[in-house]
Amino acid sequence: MYWQETKDNARYTVPDDIVDVVYSIDCRALPVDHAYALSQAIQRALPWFAEEDSAGLHTIHVAESGNGWMRPEQADALLYLSRRTKLTLRLPKHRIEDAGKLTGQTLDIDGKPLRVEKLVVRPLSTITTLFSRYIVTRDGTDEAVFLQDAMALFHKMGVHPKKMLCGMEHVIATPDRTIRARSLMLADLAVEESVKLQQQGLGTNRKLGCGLFIPHKDIREVKPVLD
Repeated sequence: MYWQETKDNARYTVPDDIVDVVYSIDCRALPVDHAYALSQAIQRALPWFAEEDSAGLHTIHVAESGNGWMRPEQADALLYLSRRTKLTLRLPKHRIEDAGKLTGQTLDIDGKPLRVEKLVVRPLSTITTLFSRYIVTRDGTDEAVFLQDAMALFHKMGVHPKKMLCGMEHVIATPDRTIRARSLMLADLAVEESVKLQQQGLGTNRKLGCGLFIPHKDIREVKPVLD
């Protein structure tokens, strides 16, 4: 854990050069480890996605229940989706029209059909607590070294986090290799730093959902989210 107090942030207007394109979807279930299959399906439907440096894929998650349901750990277990579940791509503004071509298509995700429906464009957030589900880490890296590595990358970006917490290690399977990653929470960023991290991300494998930051409203809920 790394923790330092900070002062309040000033008002800030979020630039719209990077946005989230959020699709309604019709899909009953997906494998827990669906990142590679979903990424490949999107690249087949939107061939430019693979070559667009600023593009990223938010993998699909469902809310964990207070009644005992927890996200399965087995990669081939299934996530059961509700009608409220969304598919989100982080894209540069000039790709919004191209991204509309995904609507109406049915993607094959490891044999599970996912129909893409209407989209909305959502600007990045000014919230100064951010969360990334997956930040790629070196093999065998423990929590302390992971935070040191992350801090070094942040400083190169001109971002200086005051509070950081990381979660357990997760693996993402691809045909070529297994990617190891940890979740990471940052709090009390400057607004400009928060927006920069949402725009640029951290580390590699954006097309597999890694390195993308999303806003999180309350750091008091860090522990269940990180795990």
